[in-house]
Amino acid sequence: MKSAVETLNPTRVRLSIEVPFEELKDSLDAAYKKINQQVTVKGFRKGKIPARVIDQRFGRGAVLEEAVNEALPKFYTEAVNEAEIDVLGQPEVDITELKDGETLNFTAEVDVRPTIEIPDYSGIEVEVDAVEVSDEDVDKAVTELRERFASTSPVERAAEDGDVVTIDLEAKVDGEVLEDGVASGVSYTIGSGELLDGIDDAVKGLEAGGEATFTSELKGGSAAGKEAEVTVKVTQVAARELPELDDEFAQLASEFDTLEELRADSRKRLENMKQYDQATQAQERVLEKLLELVEVPVPEKLLEDEINTRKHNLEHHQLGQMGLDLEKYLEIQGKTAEEFDTETKDAAVKGIKTQFVLDELVKREKLNVNQEELTEHLMRRAASSGMSPDQFAQAVVEGGQVPLLVGEVARGKALAVVVEAATVKDTNGEVIDLDDDEDETAETVEATSEETPAEAEAEDKTEA
Repeated sequence: MKSAVETLNPTRVRLSIEVPFEELKDSLDAAYKKINQQVTVKGFRKGKIPARVIDQRFGRGAVLEEAVNEALPKFYTEAVNEAEIDVLGQPEVDITELKDGETLNFTAEVDVRPTIEIPDYSGIEVEVDAVEVSDEDVDKAVTELRERFASTSPVERAAEDGDVVTIDLEAKVDGEVLEDGVASGVSYTIGSGELLDGIDDAVKGLEAGGEATFTSELKGGSAAGKEAEVTVKVTQVAARELPELDDEFAQLASEFDTLEELRADSRKRLENMKQYDQATQAQERVLEKLLELVEVPVPEKLLEDEINTRKHNLEHHQLGQMGLDLEKYLEIQGKTAEEFDTETKDAAVKGIKTQFVLDELVKREKLNVNQEELTEHLMRRAASSGMSPDQFAQAVVEGGQVPLLVGEVARGKALAVVVEAATVKDTNGEVIDLDDDEDETAETVEATSEETPAEAEAEDKTEA
């Protein structure tokens, strides 16, 4: 076999492959054997029909077609390996010449990973938000904790903001009560926004036994997205009572003995959260700066496939789980179909460029992924998908996605190398020393990628 490579553009090549006919012998033998098992000829036992009889009865062309179909993948793979090219996706194959007994010539056009030059990135500088926790931030955190320990007691008055009302609901669409549109004994905190739009105005001012009707768009159920006439009846009004803000509350709500200790712990937790957000912000901005430094051609077919995958996952997993279709989603987001397409394409381009650049860094820096790193990453992905680590691992293995997770960890380590070399300052001008945490950088990389089949499976189970 002889092969030659022609570069069509930075992301696509054409392989021209010549195969001497003698190299097709094994494939021809396999073709005769396969046809032997599929046909019957009077006077011959099944599987024992001579080749000349098969040629006479069914045509030499049928044998050649079967042999070539069996041989093409093998010769294509040999040509790819010989040329040492990194192919992406499936090739477009064209048989240019097939002479029985002489030669098989064919071409294969395929996308390839572009050659990328990584420039010096040590000069990257980014600015991130400063970690600042105010007394007001601590007050808000303590208040939220206090509200979690609030008690309620029935009152004989009209319902007000913040009250907890017990209600019965009935929803009608086109005058018909929905089968899943009736609920009794529902507990609702006025102002929480956890139920239907318009319910707060409907129940405020009602006492126990009061009733009101309002119109609202249903968020879920059999008539999700439709306008419904909703009747709400208040069966009880209860006032929420917050515990006193003192040492006794600190002992009730935490492991601390004093309110001062509780506030100090709340401040520390807020600082940790802001530091995590700061690190994530730094990684995202360093990545953006790195991508600006590198010229990355994007294969058209790969981009098309990535866009289609993102749209499919959004429509059939994320929106399906929420009971929405794409049209309703765009209406809620206030976006046109054109704006959505543009955003999806931009995100796909960024995801592909990120993978190419970081994969090149993985090779250049000779970064490896050990079993401990892979296990930690798998457990974190399992938690975010709502599956147990064992379920997630099984889905990943069955889907052949282990290399995908290894790639995510490796790319996270590559980004960590760049972040470590960059200068990161906060809005106060202070230089930030970020911890080299591959898990966090892997999460930043994941944000530009699509979900794994394991995560899609988890969403399917949720929908079911």
